[in-house]
Amino acid sequence: MAASLRSLLQPHIASTFLQQIGYGNQLTWCRNLVLTKRLLQDDAASIEVEADDEESGATSPKRQVVDVGTSIRYLDSKAFQEGYGDKPVWFHYRRNFKGQIAPKTRKTCVRSGELATSSPCPVCRDEYLVLDAKNTKLLEQFISPFSGEILDSQKTGLCQKQQKTLELEVMRAQDEGRIEKQLPFRTYNYDDYKS
Repeated sequence: MAASLRSLLQPHIASTFLQQIGYGNQLTWCRNLVLTKRLLQDDAASIEVEADDEESGATSPKRQVVDVGTSIRYLDSKAFQEGYGDKPVWFHYRRNFKGQIAPKTRKTCVRSGELATSSPCPVCRDEYLVLDAKNTKLLEQFISPFSGEILDSQKTGLCQKQQKTLELEVMRAQDEGRIEKQLPFRTYNYDDYKS
């Protein structure tokens, strides 16, 4: 609706309309016209920013890009505790689906730098959650404490892109020694190997 207001009510059209009905140049008589004036100013500012970006050749991301250090500090912050509590970040996420078995998750939640769905996965919805080998506190939330394996995306609700990133970063963290890799304990009958 805002885009249609922006395109239909240009400043000269709005002022002509106000003069016809006897209000002169006052744009405060109606909330819609005040809103329209603000939207037009915002559009003009965004067009100037886009023109500057096109001249410099850089494109600005639509979502905030957060580095790993900020993500690690966020996991230790009070805001994270208030938002997620003691549960893993995926615990309160629920997908709506028909039947008892959850279907395969979507390919990605973010397209062209912005959210493409109304219910993004637990990692995509919070841009301060960055999957990285250094961010072990976050990675451990997606590892089963019993078997040491990475939890399936049907349980956690991660999109396929984030699930693939998670698997790569967990393997990288295990290779670097940041996360302990649990190996099964095997018992052997050494009598079978005697000659």
